[in-house]
Amino acid sequence: MNLGIAYDGDGDRCLLVDENGNEIDGDKCLAIFSKYLHEKDMLKNNTIVATVMSNLGLNKYCENNNIALKQTKVGDRYVLEEMLKNGYNLGGEQSGHIIFLDYNPTGDGILTSLFMIKILLEKGIKASEIENIITIYPQALVNAKVSADKKYNYEKDEEIKHAIEKLHQEFENNGRVLIRPSGTEPLVRVMIEGKNKEYIYAKAKELAMLIEKKLK
Repeated sequence: MNLGIAYDGDGDRCLLVDENGNEIDGDKCLAIFSKYLHEKDMLKNNTIVATVMSNLGLNKYCENNNIALKQTKVGDRYVLEEMLKNGYNLGGEQSGHIIFLDYNPTGDGILTSLFMIKILLEKGIKASEIENIITIYPQALVNAKVSADKKYNYEKDEEIKHAIEKLHQEFENNGRVLIRPSGTEPLVRVMIEGKNKEYIYAKAKELAMLIEKKLK
């Protein structure tokens, strides 16, 4: 078995690469782990908890496998909050912060990697074979630099609202649009997911430039 494992500085996050060098991020981990736990009848309430920044591919995976997906604000504390409140045992973030509440109330990169190794050894397959259960959509994220006191005004400006609504309509069936003010910086984050990477980046850039122009 060939598997690359990387932890962050304090070891609460883990990202992996398969034998071909392809990244296995937190969204892929959640899909793999939920499938395994579901097969073992160990996925509590048949639900995963993730944040709104998780890839659209995770939503599609859950829809196709009769698993519920609860999405929270960005931040592992919000994921944990939702898990504790409703009795879920698996949650995490795209960044590789995975919470196995049956074992630990916080993210644990070593536990995440050991769980992945356990699944691969038990099933006797390669990492590249297990990660293909989920299709990750291209994701474009562009930051609009705005005045600190105006970063929530995008919801009030008619021109911006109209532009956002047009994008929602365009990507309704084959993508996703998410607008999110930064909690700590004078930024409005524009994220679009879709099938064409160049096109969604151009659309995200276009909206970010409008937001900057109107809210600077």
